[in-house]
Amino acid sequence: MRLNLDTTVFEEQQALLVRELVQSIRVKLQEVGLAGSQLEDTTAGIAFSVASMLDDTAAIEVDGTEVHPYLTFRTADDALTHCGENSYMHEFVYEVLRQLDQESKE
Repeated sequence: MRLNLDTTVFEEQQALLVRELVQSIRVKLQEVGLAGSQLEDTTAGIAFSVASMLDDTAAIEVDGTEVHPYLTFRTADDALTHCGENSYMHEFVYEVLRQLDQESKE
């Protein structure tokens, strides 16, 4: 596979991934009965934690082995698209939550 540096496509893909992550977490928490601010706070906390791990902003170490993820997205032309540095999905979590909240009110 070819490695492709494209920050625009990468950012679009990150935002879509975070949106799906947040929606999935929210649905599962609703299924177990969370609602209101408890649902929103718990969704945000879990999504932020998972995104931070994938972004390599949370220290991951198991039995002396450090783990450093580096996110890429496979695009239609079978390239792996990256942004030249670590991902920053955690920065999208609260924005996505606000968007989903607005959409649910419409």
